[in-house]
Order: sequence, then structure tokens, then C-alpha cells
Amino acid sequence: MTYLPPHFAENDPAALHALVRAHPLATWIVQHEGELLVNHIPMLLDPGRGEHGTLMGHVARANPVWQALAAGAPSVAVFSGPQAYVSPNWYPSKHAHGKAVPTWNYATVHAHGVPQAFEDPAHVLDVVTRLTQTHEAGQAHPWQVSDAPADYITNLLKVIVAIEIPVQRWVGKWKVSQNRPASDQHGIAAGLSGQGRPAAVEMAALVRQRIKP
Repeated sequence: MTYLPPHFAENDPAALHALVRAHPLATWIVQHEGELLVNHIPMLLDPGRGEHGTLMGHVARANPVWQALAAGAPSVAVFSGPQAYVSPNWYPSKHAHGKAVPTWNYATVHAHGVPQAFEDPAHVLDVVTRLTQTHEAGQAHPWQVSDAPADYITNLLKVIVAIEIPVQRWVGKWKVSQNRPASDQHGIAAGLSGQGRPAAVEMAALVRQRIKP
């Protein structure tokens, strides 16, 4: 990450993995022949595969990105978690001396690795099935790949390609007001909670987790 002050760095694998699971839509950036290829795809993390886990997803065969992977192109998958505007009006210190400006809080994870493409239908089906099982788990009556006609699924598998990224390193940034005094942190958490928006409430919880004792 280009700019990562130490007080905003998040290095706990459990926290990084939790954000990826909660916000699985990755902005996936691949470097190819001097160009940056950017795609947005949901990815599933298998933490037990490889030293730092493996990300899995799939793209349309018509998407040229998968063919660019043959050259061992480096890539990064960016997972964006809670984010929210922070008003200086929530800082008690602002009311004391006025020296405060707005900011933006966010939590994000970057997963670096060299991606691989797989065309084998059985491999593609395995990735699709695992993604489906993960994201259908919360449904009252989970849809299964086998619910669709077999010939329909067979034809669909021909037009998608599986992507796997063995993660080489993780970078996490939790910009959640750790640089403010404890009184301001409490004010920020209260202000965010008062908005009632899910993302703001989630950010308020992250701020509270890091309030100075």
C-alpha cells in the first residue's frame, strides 16, 4: 500500500480474513504489458491452501484478463470494508479550540499474488459450487448448482474460466480514528451510530474497538 502509517496498519490475519468474507467483491487489478486490467469479481478465500491462503473466483471466457495471466502477471485484489464520512462536529476537541477538519474512515484489505487461470470444467465447477454454497448458506432454502438442468450447467461451464490467486502477502489498513484522542473517538463512534446507516454503524463498532484505554 502506497501510504500506510503504522497506527493504521492491521496485521491480524483473522481480522483481514473476516473483512474478505464479509465484503467478498474484490476490485482485482492485473498488470499486463504496461497496462492495468481492472475487474470486479466476488472471491472466496480458502485460508488452508498455501502459506497465506488462496482466493478463488471466475470470469467470463470472453473477458481477456484470464489470457493475460499466462505471463505470470502480478496482481492485487482489493477488498473494501466499512467506510464513512467523519464530521469534525463530533470531536469534543473541535468545540474546545476549533482546530479540526473532516476526514473519511475506512477499512480495506489488499491481497497480492500471481493469479492462475483454469479451464478444466471439473475445476471450474468446483469453484462455482464452493462460491454458491458460501453465498447461499444464509438463505432459507439454499439454491444448489444441481438445481439447474445438467446440460444447462455444462454449457455455462464452457463460457467461464476459474481464477485462483495464491496469496503472497496481505496488507490491511484500518483508518478508524486511531490518531484522535479518546474523547474524540467516543464522539466519532456516537456520531456514526446516530446516522443509523449500516456502513456507519459498522464503522462505529470499528472505532470503538480501538479507543485508547
